[in-house]
Amino acid sequence: MSTPQQPAPPQPQPQPQPPAQKSWFARHKILTGLGAVIVAIIAITAVSGGSGDKPSDAARAAGAATGAAEAPVDARIGTPVRDGKFEFVVNGVEAGVPSVGVNEYLTEKAQGQFVLVRMTVRNIGDRAQSFTTSAQKLVDAQDRQHSVDDMATITLDQGVAFEQINPGNSVEATIVFDVPPGTVPAVLEVHDSVFSGGESILLQ
Repeated sequence: MSTPQQPAPPQPQPQPQPPAQKSWFARHKILTGLGAVIVAIIAITAVSGGSGDKPSDAARAAGAATGAAEAPVDARIGTPVRDGKFEFVVNGVEAGVPSVGVNEYLTEKAQGQFVLVRMTVRNIGDRAQSFTTSAQKLVDAQDRQHSVDDMATITLDQGVAFEQINPGNSVEATIVFDVPPGTVPAVLEVHDSVFSGGESILLQ
């Protein structure tokens, strides 16, 4: 008798392959789309910003006109200038004065030389205001700042070192500065008070 044949052992079945992993961009389509939109917006903004660095001729002309309108005009002798509640007009300047006084017994001599500034001060406010000569400053041609000589100012023109001025009224005052010999007065800084910003009047 023949030996019955044994059945062949079963062949191993191939293992199923795991599904392929999708890329991050494929799995996050919404985020990828938003990112693309943001990049496009940034690119457009950069291009627009670059072109905005060079304003049009009309814009430049408008800017120049505005600047010209705001540019201050240099005030000179005889020009009214306002600071706070006062309007100032410089009427004249005298330099190289050795001494001041009303008589030989009441005289003040300069350490260097006196510069006399004659001015009119008017109250443009709605209430009385105190005018103080010591708040005014003189700047010379070398950009040095000089304070008022109060004693010389009182000696020359008594009662004007400190004056109460009613609304609409004005006073004539001469203020005196003691400066080195040869000093050239260039600018008078007028002030409503010692705390005000002040305005400049050219003396040359």
